[in-house]
Amino acid sequence: MKTHISADLEFFVLIARHRSLSAAARALDLTPAAATKRLAQLETRLGVRLVNRTTRSLSLTSEGETFLAHATRILDEIGEMEEAVTSARNTPRGLVRVNATLGFGRTTIAPLVSAFAKKYPEVEVQVEVTDRPVDLVESGFDLAIRFGTLPDKRLNARRLMSNRRFLCASPAYLKRHGTPANLADLADHRCIIHRQNDDAYGIWRFMQREHSEAIKVHGALSSNDGDIVLGWALDGHGILIRSEWDLAKYVESGRLQVVLPELTLPSADLFVYYPGRRNQSVRTRTFIDFLVQHFRKPFKPIHPTVDE
Repeated sequence: MKTHISADLEFFVLIARHRSLSAAARALDLTPAAATKRLAQLETRLGVRLVNRTTRSLSLTSEGETFLAHATRILDEIGEMEEAVTSARNTPRGLVRVNATLGFGRTTIAPLVSAFAKKYPEVEVQVEVTDRPVDLVESGFDLAIRFGTLPDKRLNARRLMSNRRFLCASPAYLKRHGTPANLADLADHRCIIHRQNDDAYGIWRFMQREHSEAIKVHGALSSNDGDIVLGWALDGHGILIRSEWDLAKYVESGRLQVVLPELTLPSADLFVYYPGRRNQSVRTRTFIDFLVQHFRKPFKPIHPTVDE
């Protein structure tokens, strides 16, 4: 049962995190009117204005920034206190906030969270899926599950799974258009573009004989959704870059073939990232260990044939 003070602190932290009173209201299952009244009561009790609001935006006052810093610290200390008191029971409890990619979050992480919740019913897990990496520190997430490295030195990481990437195409496409024999041949092929984050559009990068090479490819189809581009490749629309995790079962069944297997692409290893906090909660450590244990189970790797 949360105290009145800690509930108010969590309420204000949600407002600051979302920069939206209505979003904080939705997170707490309040009406906008109730959230507005609650904020007004908090400001009246403190005797200062904590936020500046217009019809389109919300920002913190200097007093609000100070209140946020203290509120965040106090809530962290309350969490640590509860962990210290309850750790003797060896039962993880409390809230874990998780960020994951859209498609992978839906298809893989959501079922894992379901299994975790059955094993640890006293842990509350909030999962948010986004197409772009988020700032864990600023957004208040405990961890993020992402393919590839994140350029944030404030974070620690554990590798969950090695995951190579390959060029692939359907047998039907290769029968109609031929199989590329070398890197230069890709310029004459229809390539399916998976737009990701801020990557340059249509630029594919390879490692060949210990040096990197980037080429510009062209194609009629592109999307920022991995499942969409995979479907197009299966339908025979062109050559696609896909990770081993997604590709292995289609290569095994013959629905897709690896193209130019001698080329090495940047890997898409799976990592769990988390802020480098000295006192990480038992519940967060337990969730990370659960992920690590799951991804230790091997999947059948791709063994493409390289012509001599």
